[in-house]
Amino acid sequence: MQHTKVLAQNDTDGSTTSALLTKFSIKLLTGGVVLLKATVGDKPDSLSFVLDTGSGGISLDSATVDYLQLPAVESDRTIRGIAGIRKVKFVRNLTLHLPGLETENLDFHINDYEILTNVYGVRIDGIIGYSFLSRYIVKIDYDVNMLEVWTQGTIKYPRQGYLMKPVINSIPILNATIKDGVAVDGSFYFDTGAGLCLLMSEDFANDKKVIKKGRKMTLTQAEGLGGKKTMVVTTVKQVKFGPYKFRKVPAHIFKDEFNVTAYPVLGGLLGNDLFRRFNLVLNYSKKEIHLLPNTHFNEAFDYSYTGMGIYFINGDIVVEDVLAGSPAEQAGIKVGDKILAIDKNFTNNIQSYKNLLQTTGSKLNLVIIREGQPLTISLKVKSIL
Repeated sequence: MQHTKVLAQNDTDGSTTSALLTKFSIKLLTGGVVLLKATVGDKPDSLSFVLDTGSGGISLDSATVDYLQLPAVESDRTIRGIAGIRKVKFVRNLTLHLPGLETENLDFHINDYEILTNVYGVRIDGIIGYSFLSRYIVKIDYDVNMLEVWTQGTIKYPRQGYLMKPVINSIPILNATIKDGVAVDGSFYFDTGAGLCLLMSEDFANDKKVIKKGRKMTLTQAEGLGGKKTMVVTTVKQVKFGPYKFRKVPAHIFKDEFNVTAYPVLGGLLGNDLFRRFNLVLNYSKKEIHLLPNTHFNEAFDYSYTGMGIYFINGDIVVEDVLAGSPAEQAGIKVGDKILAIDKNFTNNIQSYKNLLQTTGSKLNLVIIREGQPLTISLKVKSIL
């Protein structure tokens, strides 16, 4: 692998001009979550990482650490997620190898990402967050699914778009206005690792009276650190940050038992189903994030609802959750059903199946295996609106 060598140049004011180090393609998962390939240390195995501004460090999956036989060190540090809090171990002083770039002296904390692997149908070996992003300027182009890494220094942003000045200690925090019952100003995590639009704590939503009285609430479930978490999903009339306004935005509300959203300081997080609609420049050293609307800006939001949780487990796409009263329960789908096909799609690709299940109002024919026998079930995809 060849690695870029950069000679620094000085501007007339004495500052250093940023220079391109490398660029490579990325893959998008459900909700716009960014997946990229890398290796670590002297191990040749290609690993899959999520690029996550919502991570205050950098991490590896526990099974990956065991497989690569990396030395783990105990620590007193704890991390919090929507479904749990836990003490973590570290792999210290490890080098991350991206295409055309080496980043040395990184301390990876160890976590269990099995549930993310099952959700996305691709192995998630780790998450790349602040420990990496704070060393560079990172550009994400969602029009062509490319990522660029630049050295820190003076950089010219696109003329169009908007330059945000978030608070960045480890996770960027930006100001936004949520308008539904009333217009509420708040601070929110900028979280590209969250494949949704808006996540709020119950305390924030209730105390600020964010949601209009009588707004339809639908029981759903999300996955994160520690496992699964039951919550409700609804819509808010408008989400605004900078000059950008989005209408009828899906909003998840949950009981934040571990205070992941840092209420009352913060109201929750804004996720990548919003930010994938912009091409981004992440400039942590200057505490700047540039947003440029892209070709996805006006795409419709996902309002679909089935009440069914599907996961990729041991090569099969399996129904693991069926919520009471949901379209899935009404259709007769049961926990343990294995999905062979949806509307003649036999690819066994969970991303493809999830895309089909997001077609609100459609009636889908599912071919499943139940107790060893094939069965066809008709499922109506409903809406949260």
